[in-house]
Parts: sequence; C-alpha cells; structure tokens
Amino acid sequence: MKLVSFIRHGMTRTGVIRDNDDIVDLNTALAARLCDEGVPRPELTAHALNPNTMIDLLAVGTPGIQEIAKTLEWLDRGGISQTQALENGSIVQLDNVQLAAPIPRPGKVLAIGINYRAHASEMERDLPEHPTVFTKVSTCIVGPQHPIYAPAESQMLDWEGELCVVIGKYARHVKAENALAYVAGYMNGNDVTVRDWQRHTPTWMMGKSWDTHGPTGPWILTADEVPDPTTLTLSTFVNNVEKQNASTGDLLFDIPQLIEYLSTAFTLEPGDVIFTGTPAGVGQARDPQEWLKPGDTVRVEISGLGHLDNPVIEEPAH
Repeated sequence: MKLVSFIRHGMTRTGVIRDNDDIVDLNTALAARLCDEGVPRPELTAHALNPNTMIDLLAVGTPGIQEIAKTLEWLDRGGISQTQALENGSIVQLDNVQLAAPIPRPGKVLAIGINYRAHASEMERDLPEHPTVFTKVSTCIVGPQHPIYAPAESQMLDWEGELCVVIGKYARHVKAENALAYVAGYMNGNDVTVRDWQRHTPTWMMGKSWDTHGPTGPWILTADEVPDPTTLTLSTFVNNVEKQNASTGDLLFDIPQLIEYLSTAFTLEPGDVIFTGTPAGVGQARDPQEWLKPGDTVRVEISGLGHLDNPVIEEPAH
C-alpha cells in the first residue's frame, strides 16, 4: 500500500495512490463507504479511523489499516462508481493535487551517519562501534518536486540518497528481533548537507537541518510490501547522471539494530522518521569535488518506493 499526503483546496489530506495514479482520499472514501453500509454519523467515524494527517493515521494503528483495506476493496467491487467517487472527492486524480512529504512534520527526524562501509572509506573515517546518530530538525522536511534551497552562505551543498524508515507504533526498549513489527513503512529520502556548516560542531546538526534539506517521498510503502528491507537497491542521480548505487544490505547497522539502539534511550513514536545513512558517491568525496547548484535536479530511487525528484534553486529572499 502506498500511503501519501496530498494538498487539495489548501488542505493536507491522507490517501492511497493506486496503480492508475488515482489517489483515494481515505477520510472521504471511508465516510462514503460507511454511509453506504448504513453506519450512523459516518463522517465522525471516518475521522476517527482514517484521520487527515499521516501521524494521526499511523497512530490509529491496525484498525485504521484494516478500514483502509476494506475501503479499497469496496471501491474495487464498485461500491461507488468512478464518476460518483470523483464527484464526491473519494477519488482524486494525481495531476489535480500536490503531493506533500508523506509526513509533513515528523515529531522526530533521526539520522545515521557513516552507515555504509564504502561511504566510511570515501570519507576517510573509521568504522563506528555504535550507530552515529544525529538529528535533522523537522522544518527541513519537504516533499517531492519541492525545491531544495541553495544557501547564499555556502557553495558546499551535497546530496545523500537514503532509505527512510517510518515508525508505526510506540517503541521503547525494543529488541532487534522484534523491531520490524514497529515499522509502518519505508520511503525515499535525501539528507541534503551543507558540508562546511556540518563541520561547525561535532553534532553535525547545523549542516544537516537547513530549510528544505530533508526531502522525502513520494509515498510510504507499507511494511507488509517490504518483507526484507535489506534487499533494496538505492540509486541517486544528479541531472540524470547516476552518482550513488548500492544495496541496503550493505548497511553497517541494519534497521532492527538501529531501532533497538534508539529505543533504548527514548521512545520512538508513530510518524517518527529515521534516515538510515547514505552509501558511497557523495559530492564531497569526488575528485574533483562536486556540489549542487541552482538549476540541478536530484533524484533518489529505491526499489518499490518510486522516485523522489527535487530541483535546486537559489534560496528565495525573505
């Protein structure tokens, strides 16, 4: 299931994107289905089971996912005609809406540095004994097609294609062998980095958290469709030239290990996002070094997760 957040009539909604690129507005479609089934006050029930924000939807947990599945089955068997669904807003066409980041404002954006052996080598760093954890502030998150701002304060703007994990349940003191049960799904991410500012402090945060420097999307592929997240291929392209290509099986600390490590210290909550690290091929490590500049376009592709495209522009004047 491909979960999306999209903007329609100025409001952010939750939906499922289907193979024909239609989007099912989960809240509206569920209300229509419940009305068809004779459920009293269907809108109220729909808001409780399929809320309009992704964090709230994930927090509902299994009951919400079950209602999504029932609603999709109802639509597939003709519970409402395509014409009626388009008229009442149960289905919207992708071309008529703007996709937002799947989780527009995560509670926590956690990121892992030096988590591929080849990337550690190209950056001339020792392999870490423990995951190298840093944070990206949530205001850096943007969605597909949203511009990445090239700051006036630096020319050292770099790409980092990454697999992002979306937490689906409250997790504390989780053991690695049980960790994947707490994952809602996976999505593309780009840990855009201002390299000179990254070195201002040991925490890296100032170089990792500039506005627009956390693109994610276009959707969350639910965990049931990714039985083994170590078998995915990650590629990053700049202006259609491949810069990174690796298997997620090359992660030094895999996803269960990361969830165990992080949840030992603090609670992971529905909608929290983990950037799991970037493979070799970043701009800083090239000879000569390569930096993103206005006019470039960055694409991150991961098996089954679609592609995340973002143009680079000069940061607009405030």
